Amino acid sequence: MNMSKCVPTTPSILKHCERRVVCEPALFKCNEPNEPAHRKDSEPLTSCVMTQFNRDSFIQKMNCKRQRDDSENAEKGKKRKKREERVKLSPLLEDEDVKKEVKEAWSQRAQYSHGGLELDCQPFPHCIIRNFIQSDSFTENLQRELLDLNFHEKSNDLYKFNQSDDLKKRKEPHITGLRAALFGLFRSWLGEVLGVELEPTVDVSCAKYQYTDVLLCHDDELEGRRVAFILYLVPPWESSDGGTLDLFSTDDHFQPHSVVKSLVPSWNTLVLFEVSPVSFHQVAEVLSEDKCRLSLSGWFHGPSLERPPRHIEPPFPRSPHLPRDETLLLEWLNPLYLDVDYQSQVQQEFEDSSEIQLKNFLKEEKFKEVSEALRSTDVQWTKQGPPNRRCYEVASLESFPQCVSACWELLCSEAFFLLLSNFTGLRLHYLSPGDEDEEEEKDQEDEEEREATGSSGDTPSANKNYKEPSTPVCVGELRRWAHGGYTLLHDGDASRAEYALDLLLPLSCPDWQTEFGGFTSYVANEEDEELLMVYPEENSLALVYRDKETLKFVKHINHRSSTLPIGDSCRRAVYDFSFVYYE
Repeated sequence: MNMSKCVPTTPSILKHCERRVVCEPALFKCNEPNEPAHRKDSEPLTSCVMTQFNRDSFIQKMNCKRQRDDSENAEKGKKRKKREERVKLSPLLEDEDVKKEVKEAWSQRAQYSHGGLELDCQPFPHCIIRNFIQSDSFTENLQRELLDLNFHEKSNDLYKFNQSDDLKKRKEPHITGLRAALFGLFRSWLGEVLGVELEPTVDVSCAKYQYTDVLLCHDDELEGRRVAFILYLVPPWESSDGGTLDLFSTDDHFQPHSVVKSLVPSWNTLVLFEVSPVSFHQVAEVLSEDKCRLSLSGWFHGPSLERPPRHIEPPFPRSPHLPRDETLLLEWLNPLYLDVDYQSQVQQEFEDSSEIQLKNFLKEEKFKEVSEALRSTDVQWTKQGPPNRRCYEVASLESFPQCVSACWELLCSEAFFLLLSNFTGLRLHYLSPGDEDEEEEKDQEDEEEREATGSSGDTPSANKNYKEPSTPVCVGELRRWAHGGYTLLHDGDASRAEYALDLLLPLSCPDWQTEFGGFTSYVANEEDEELLMVYPEENSLALVYRDKETLKFVKHINHRSSTLPIGDSCRRAVYDFSFVYYE
């Protein structure tokens, strides 16, 4: 057989392949049926060599595949292992003697301390566990996973910070591991200490507090919440950085009074407290511009503690107008606002939007006189609370300087009530037209029409729909605002809401910026969306008419406000006359 005979044609390749498949078990016996059993050395072993090559190639590929499969299985195993990452909590939680002593101290409302665990029951029961997680590497990896989460900015009357979604379904290994420990071992330990059965479901999320972020005074009470917890993952932290967990004492009405204890956040420290009618606390505003207060927090659920009847504040006393004539208006107001035609324009705009701002409202010299007088040390200021409702100062009427007293009388005067009626169309004075007048005019027109046509029918009585007119009244405050001032919405606000006209006249607030806070925000009841924001503006009278479904609050004034210079000194306070008028 010579070499030329070994060049195959296409059909021979197909036929040869068929033979190779059949004779593969006899690897080196791929002879033609009529060929001798042994080939001569000179004869080519083309078919046998190709078969050996393909066999080796097949084996090599199979080995590679097995290696890849083993590698993939190993990776899957590692992933499974990561998903099952376990965490060891403080060994104090496994010490039966410590658990027994903590339980006894908690039930007796006594202090207790052992190693890194501290229990204090003043002003309400709370516990601190330092080095809550044993492994430093686990804690660092947990921090990294938390920082990689998507955060959402949260802001309303009560707070401003960034929060993650609920962590119940997160798959990150260290988040999953800690969650399992909290839901399992720690929940069991806590339930035994409190002597209650805690539900297996735990609320848990991550929060980032940065410069000017804050969570104001509240008690955490919500149906089913029994224990609140916070795990801090912060850099080295000082009280001067802000962000402390402040605990409030309470008064005889179970209302918060003042901060009596501040807990400075520290790395890998867990704080927990029992949610109760007196568990008032806050996260103080973060003052550090370069530190992030990262924490993982939530609630364990169980039977709620009994709550006493909610305290209802007495309403502010309302007063009718003071008998003062238009002389006051001529003395104090910008003449533009006394023009009847301009008053009609103002009323048209107000009726379209239910709000308006009247710039340069007071005469410039009068405005400056009042502003300077308010900075006098003779004015007596009283802090207003409780902290879960408000934080600002109110001036005592008896201590008003003469010009301030005159400005107050202006806003309470009969002439000013009539002016407000002209601005708004509201019936704040008996001379202003009201619904009764319109009904009487309509009745008179109907009667004239019947007389002209000679039609019969019952003649409407002029007194048929008559209502005794109510006496317009007002309530007012002269307020001083500084860094940390605010007002909050409250559960009882909606039930007491009524139609009213709000008036604000700010003083000593030039160049006020939105980012300072301190603006008045109007929101719809049980909705977070803001309907209107009124910002402090020098000598600009703001009027807002609100209905029973509209509530308002003053946004927390943050640390940025204290850095705005005025001449050679820094801003210390701003002022406003705040009045509410009722028809």
